[in-house]
Amino acid sequence: MSKVLKICHLYPEVLNLYGDRGNILCMKKRLEWRGIDVDIVECRLGDKLDLSEFDLFFIGGGQDFEQEVLLNDLKSGKGNEIKKAVEDGKTFLCICGGYQMMGHYYETHEGVRCEFLGAVDFHTIGGKDRMIDNYAFELGEESGGSIVVGYENHSGRTYLADGIKPLGKIIKGCGNNGEDMTEGVRYNNVFGTYSHGPVLPKNPKLCDFILSTALERRYGEKIDLELLPDALEMQAHDSVYDKIISGTIK
Repeated sequence: MSKVLKICHLYPEVLNLYGDRGNILCMKKRLEWRGIDVDIVECRLGDKLDLSEFDLFFIGGGQDFEQEVLLNDLKSGKGNEIKKAVEDGKTFLCICGGYQMMGHYYETHEGVRCEFLGAVDFHTIGGKDRMIDNYAFELGEESGGSIVVGYENHSGRTYLADGIKPLGKIIKGCGNNGEDMTEGVRYNNVFGTYSHGPVLPKNPKLCDFILSTALERRYGEKIDLELLPDALEMQAHDSVYDKIISGTIK
């Protein structure tokens, strides 16, 4: 029997900075190339969906005012469903603003606090200056241990609570807050990161790790994905990484 993965793309109409939608396309193709069926459903503002039906959720990045627009929709009941899915071990990939929304709150530089989901124990404080650049970080062993390259552009400083693991450790760049050398979050099967780009096409190892996590949760067994000929993907990854480290990337 062929395998299938159901993916929910949350708020695609407002959370799609810097080509974040490309992560959906990347996951779709890497599943299809392996003969795994994929069903992608977009969940927009006001949509009523049973989120328990899905295996993997994607939330892209957005600007501050777009995050505020989502708050009423989340409070209508969707937020509680997301928190239940997190605790149930469903897989999430959350980018920048979508990552921040999974925490308790975002406090602006002027001191205005926006209460968010509280699905993961962290918070974000708005800074005066933005952290903008291409950057690289090394994933923790629990997330595959590969090196990820991406692009960050955020003024929020994210601080993880004690006992909450980051997604990785900064090699070059700012990451969560520019202070503690952490990047992103890994909680249950939530993968949160500031990496735009989109991040997955030039980081196929991370993509496959996320897909394996979702498949294993769905089928209750270890999934060894068929290796793909990733020469071009890794060439792009290595080229970007070398330029980040040397400081020559534009």
